[in-house]
Amino acid sequence: MTTPTRLRGTLEEPLASWGASIGVALLALVLRLWHLGSPKVFEFDETYYAKDAWSMLNHGYVRTYVDDANERILDGQTAGIWNADPSMVVHPEVGKWLIALGEKAFGMDPFGWRISAAVVGALMVLVMCRLAKRVTGSTALGLVAGLLLTFDGLHFVLSRLALLDIFLAFFVLSAVTCLVVDRDWYRARLAREIDDADLDGRVPARSWGPVRPLLVRPWLLLGGVCFGLAIGTKWTAAFPLAAFGILVWLWSAGARRSVGVRWPLLRSAVVDGVPAFVQLVLVAFLVYVATWTGWLLNASVYEDALSSTQYTRFVAEGATCDDEPTLDDDRWPTATEADATGVAEAWQSLRSLASYHQDLYTFHAHFLNCSEHTYQSQPTGWLLLNRPVGVAADTGIEPGTRGCDAPAGSSCLRQVLLLGTPVLWWGGIVALLFAAVMWVGARDWRFGLTIVGASSTWLPWLQYDDRPIFLFYAMPILPFLILAITLAMGKLVGPSPHPSPRRTTGVVLAGSFFVLVLINFAWFWPIYTNELLTRAEWLDRIWFTRWI
Repeated sequence: MTTPTRLRGTLEEPLASWGASIGVALLALVLRLWHLGSPKVFEFDETYYAKDAWSMLNHGYVRTYVDDANERILDGQTAGIWNADPSMVVHPEVGKWLIALGEKAFGMDPFGWRISAAVVGALMVLVMCRLAKRVTGSTALGLVAGLLLTFDGLHFVLSRLALLDIFLAFFVLSAVTCLVVDRDWYRARLAREIDDADLDGRVPARSWGPVRPLLVRPWLLLGGVCFGLAIGTKWTAAFPLAAFGILVWLWSAGARRSVGVRWPLLRSAVVDGVPAFVQLVLVAFLVYVATWTGWLLNASVYEDALSSTQYTRFVAEGATCDDEPTLDDDRWPTATEADATGVAEAWQSLRSLASYHQDLYTFHAHFLNCSEHTYQSQPTGWLLLNRPVGVAADTGIEPGTRGCDAPAGSSCLRQVLLLGTPVLWWGGIVALLFAAVMWVGARDWRFGLTIVGASSTWLPWLQYDDRPIFLFYAMPILPFLILAITLAMGKLVGPSPHPSPRRTTGVVLAGSFFVLVLINFAWFWPIYTNELLTRAEWLDRIWFTRWI
């Protein structure tokens, strides 16, 4: 069966489709580069990641720094700030290496440490366009998905900060996109093998179907690389890796069932599941370990300074939140061993890294339970935008000073608030509910993609709601919300390109939602971009007391 030739000059023509998608990504990039270096401060956790990135870039590993490091860096100094001792970083290194690339290119200033996030945020818009185009078959809907991501406040602000979550979301979205492409590749290859064998579209009874031609799946390998980089940014990417790994197996089994393979789940688990595990999970693990190369090359420094298992001992001894972890003589096994050489040295460094990971896990899973933060939020309310994060604020600007034209007795302020575009997120809740119905009722795999993606990036956080966690941890959920919205829009508009009352109604409803998102984003623009507002103008944008 031949594929109909696309008409030249239409939006579905490949060159036009890619050109339009790149155009949307460039729009996103321009918006994110606008006054990127403002405010000229360390915003929220930039104080950790920007300095860690510079230290990795110039010293090979993360070092501690002097107490007034922030002030000296903002004054243009970079020398004499870092100590020789290593710092116990609590997240992997990929995101910080990407931040370091921006600092290498543009210097150790706010623009330099934020530019990588802006570029990756724009690339994420491009991937969003292409993923939505692939699952809907419509370039127009793909562009809508990219524009919705462009005009989300959480994505926008994180694309202008040197935090890790935009990199995490990008790699997760890229990995999932690779798996969707792999699904199409697998089905096309399976059909071609059956056609070449002249089996009339069905395999013989008791056949397993083609096996050898489907063992190596290039898009699955690339997905494994992307998942490795995602986990190398934050560990939470392991949850969607597990969920989508199962989904890959189910997709493969479904393809085999469609050509007549009996007991497809069991047979696919053997002939597809094992190779897929190697190419997806094992590759992700190897990539993850490789992302710690800088640490491994300096493992001896960590063995000397941080090998006391203070966090593990802190929990094991039943310490309370009033206690502090202290260094003691209970050290990593490798810290007391003689330095090895060659392959033995590499193995020794890997064992040190494993001990380091044990301490990091204890820190995240137990020690942080003793902490509190003003902006912490419950994950059950993330989709409702229950508690945004103020990452920068300049308050109390008096009337007549610094451009403030507030009435007497009032004041002005500037703020950067990590807050999603409310209309988009609240609409996404409805779209996810619709997606669940369509997945179960219509057995449409595309809607299952959104449910698995949103669930695997959100629900695992419910077990950690007794420690400080923040709304921007929900960033990896957003692409799946948008994909659910886009698929719902496609259902509203319908598949027929010909005018009809149903199509007109669908276009009006979908278009109205898109316009509301755009207006909503524009309304919150001043508190996304640190613009000067009177207190009354600011309160007009703070819709709930929990947002203060």
